[in-house]
Amino acid sequence: MKPSLDLDALKSFDVIALHGGLGAATRATGRPKATLSRHLAELERDLKVRLVERGERRLKLTEEGRRFHERTHGLLLDIADAADAVSSGSDVPRGLLRVSAPMVLAHVTLMPVANRFCALYPDVTLDLIAEDRRVDPVEDGYDVVIRIDPGPDDRLVGRRIAYDQRLIVAAHGIGSPGEGAVIEAKAVMMATSTATTSWRMRKPDGSLQTILPQARLRLSSLLMVRNATIEGLGVALLPKLLVQSDIDAGRLTCWGVADGPPVEIWALHSSRRLISAKVRAFLDVLAEPDAMRGRGQDAV
Repeated sequence: MKPSLDLDALKSFDVIALHGGLGAATRATGRPKATLSRHLAELERDLKVRLVERGERRLKLTEEGRRFHERTHGLLLDIADAADAVSSGSDVPRGLLRVSAPMVLAHVTLMPVANRFCALYPDVTLDLIAEDRRVDPVEDGYDVVIRIDPGPDDRLVGRRIAYDQRLIVAAHGIGSPGEGAVIEAKAVMMATSTATTSWRMRKPDGSLQTILPQARLRLSSLLMVRNATIEGLGVALLPKLLVQSDIDAGRLTCWGVADGPPVEIWALHSSRRLISAKVRAFLDVLAEPDAMRGRGQDAV
């Protein structure tokens, strides 16, 4: 006989799993700790399986709990979206929309998108989180994740919203890269770069040149690398979206384009959920002309 599951118990387990414990879930939702604990015990009893390991400070999901949360979290969000749509009388975008995006994109290109979206959809509260870690949309509670050159993932679908290129740039005072198939250059680099890194560059005349960067300064963010490069501390490999305005203003000179295919930027959402009105609206704003320079229009 299949277990009969209480919706309130499922909601309680969802917030406990999302926030990592009873206390944190209580602070985030205002629901009494005793109620959450009782619902969790009832759910485990009905399922006849332990969903969490109870530690001294933090609850940890068991393997069964993790799988159960992955399967039910999206369903609960769909129920909430359906309730919003029915209560409003139509499929109107409303509620909370959580979006994760890489630091550079969030700071450089997404603020105009966020501003336009908020103006068009006043009933939606947009949480735009800038972070470079690889988030899990289900576990971390995001509706949309924006990724650069994402690999295959059968849990996610979406659309390509932009193309970009990687440019080798330097301050004007550094001069030109010089001649030769292989050259060395003092560089500002990401802290994650290895000592054997090399940059294969296509110059404006179409010829190829390999640069062996000699790290003068290693930094933890592309924004820091860009600022140090403008100060003349070395050449750098940076996204065009980040430095095009500096090139146009004369703060940086482009030595060439990194050889290889263009960078693809995708907006992705869970394939296990019906796409909600608020997600569809956000993707539509991203796809508007000039929302992001060099955007693509392919969808999957």
